[in-house]
Amino acid sequence: MNFTRLRGVVYDTDMEQRRVILDTNVIVSALRSRRGPAFRLLSLVGTRRFQISLSIPMLFEYEDVLAREEIGIPSGAVEDVLDYLCHVAIGQDIYFLWRPFLRDPKDDLVLELAVASRSSRIVTYNIKDFTGIERFNIKAVRPADFLSELGVKP
Repeated sequence: MNFTRLRGVVYDTDMEQRRVILDTNVIVSALRSRRGPAFRLLSLVGTRRFQISLSIPMLFEYEDVLAREEIGIPSGAVEDVLDYLCHVAIGQDIYFLWRPFLRDPKDDLVLELAVASRSSRIVTYNIKDFTGIERFNIKAVRPADFLSELGVKP
């Protein structure tokens, strides 16, 4: 996996309103089934309809979960997907921790990335886990809802 790619992405100011964070559960869902809004959303990553941000801790979280045997994704596919995400994402350093803000420290990791990258959305299947993030002008949305915001049929 090439972690240096995170620093090589050019910032595009037109994307600022459409910058999002993909929660790990969305990535898992997309890779486990080619049906559904998570797969559709992941297939749009890198098409300039929206931009994702990624930090090293978030990348490690993706890798940790996707590599679990019970998830059932071949290791080569995991590495390919993570390399692609590193290539197309805006790399973001985290300088300020908001912990503890949410109940789950792994969700705090997602929130910190969203705040640092000035993302407007966290795309997740676990909306309730992100209660209170409106305080940061961030909204938690399901993949189908985000696709609708983009004008894309889920």
